[in-house]
Amino acid sequence: MSVMPSAYRDIIDPLIEVARGLLEQGESLAPIAFVGNLTTGQTTPVVLQTSSEEEKDLSVAAIRQIAELHEADFVFVLMEAWTLPPDKARQFETILERYGSIGASPYAVDSVTFTLETRHGLWVAQCNIKPKGVSKKRRTFTPPNFQHFTDVRGRFADLLPGKDGEGDPPSTLH
Repeated sequence: MSVMPSAYRDIIDPLIEVARGLLEQGESLAPIAFVGNLTTGQTTPVVLQTSSEEEKDLSVAAIRQIAELHEADFVFVLMEAWTLPPDKARQFETILERYGSIGASPYAVDSVTFTLETRHGLWVAQCNIKPKGVSKKRRTFTPPNFQHFTDVRGRFADLLPGKDGEGDPPSTLH
């Protein structure tokens, strides 16, 4: 399955538009996860704390607890991030060693990252954030182009609880 099912798009597309609207009004995006159940139609927002490793771990624990409580089918995460341009991506480790972080490097690209974890894998999109017109505060991004992944890992992975008869949740990465 490489095309995201429309049931998920119907839920996340309005969230993406809210994120775009916030940037276009000159606001920043708070890192946030939306934990949802397609059967009940319930979606619960979880504001993520990301300033330390401990806070990230607590945020992941909160997502997992809410996902378990609501028998979640999906977790949609969106956050601003610094990325590297494609021509610098292979130098990732060297850049981290030299500057300490991507954000501190002269190569940092402001972007917004979207991840949708489902029982069918993970869809990921990353959009560069650009100024909106001549404004220095208002920003925007192009529509995300989601790519499907089935076998990836990381801190913000395996957020969904196992369902009866499914065993463990799928291995996914954020």
